[in-house]
Amino acid sequence: MPIIVDIDVMLAKRKMSVGELAQRVGITAANLAVLKNNRAKAVRFSTLAALCEVLDCQPGDLLRWAPADEQERVFDQGAPV
Repeated sequence: MPIIVDIDVMLAKRKMSVGELAQRVGITAANLAVLKNNRAKAVRFSTLAALCEVLDCQPGDLLRWAPADEQERVFDQGAPV
């Protein structure tokens, strides 16, 4: 899927752990990991809104589009785009 989730970037900027973010957003750490590792097929707007509220950011800070061929190339190397 050509949508990339950049939660790691915002976590680093906010100096927040995945566990703390999951707790503050109200989702499990496992579900947050699915989203963070770009394995999610969908995200609820309520979850996206909660992420933005906790991280004090806009949806565009967390989500971006990349061509499928670029995404495959980068993920094959083991690092997000």
